[in-house]
Amino acid sequence: MLTLQSSNRIKMPVGFWEGIRQLGIVPHDVVRKARLPLTIMNESVVSTIQYLAIWQAYSDLIDDTAKGMIKLATSFDSNHYPPTVLVAYHARDYRDALKRMARYKQLCPPESLRITEEGEDCTIDLEWSYPGQSGPPMLVGITLAFLLELGRRGTGQPITAKLVEFTHAMGDVQTLEDYFGCCIQIGAKRNRLTLHRGDLDRHFTSYNLELLEILTPLLDQSLNEHQHNRSFTEMVKWMMKRSLAGGRPDIQTIASELGMSDRTLQRRLTNECTSFKHLLAQVRQDQARAYLADPSLDMKDIAFLIGYEDQNSFYRAFHLWEGDTPSNWRAKHIETN
Repeated sequence: MLTLQSSNRIKMPVGFWEGIRQLGIVPHDVVRKARLPLTIMNESVVSTIQYLAIWQAYSDLIDDTAKGMIKLATSFDSNHYPPTVLVAYHARDYRDALKRMARYKQLCPPESLRITEEGEDCTIDLEWSYPGQSGPPMLVGITLAFLLELGRRGTGQPITAKLVEFTHAMGDVQTLEDYFGCCIQIGAKRNRLTLHRGDLDRHFTSYNLELLEILTPLLDQSLNEHQHNRSFTEMVKWMMKRSLAGGRPDIQTIASELGMSDRTLQRRLTNECTSFKHLLAQVRQDQARAYLADPSLDMKDIAFLIGYEDQNSFYRAFHLWEGDTPSNWRAKHIETN
């Protein structure tokens, strides 16, 4: 029976503690560094805060983030894959595998994947559940490294990436470039893996139709229950956040993703005493506050990240929301904290 994780409960990867032990890291040291009780190692499900603390502690104990993330991503035994990853590993081809990873990642917060195919590129953006935050570098790095590792293991081919972008320092860049087989960009606006689109057509030698026919219905049922347990308004806001950066999510696009007409979407929102326009403004306001709390982001970046083409439009909107300029709001916020 597959169990669901709520937004504040996360399933620990099977074999995680054994995996870091094989890398020469003592699990007890990780737990102590994270300031958690030793009994946490016996828990299959932990809180979001505990989960992030564990990853941060592991990252702190590794000499180099790059080496640590690659070792863990490559040494993880496929026999220990959870059902959400097994359906990707046994997919028909690389494209099918990535789509399954993105779909069922909704069952495993706190991050999500957004896949875009355009021209000769396939970009995969790693998006965080909490606006203005990026998560421990080690977790970010392992997530993107594993997506490439999945393609290599499934196809049996030495697939390389086209470009990898990280928002924060990730240790030795040369180590990363050797693994990904491409240029690594540090200090980017997003955490993103860009693949050669042609590689997505590569057949998986690990393809197992019989296993997929067993696991897929169970995972789809779990996903439907998971989405049903969230209010419709929360679901729409989450989808808006995913597609906000660099553009304005319109009602037709969101409705299409939900498999309904825009009129039905608006009616559902009306039943929950809100509207698409109101939710979009709310999401933008929430995201703006979170991004302004990060002093490393300039106003141009923030305007882009919440979907405005120019800073003036962002300034006007923010003044309507807060009755103040973004710069003044940031200064007051930083002083307060």
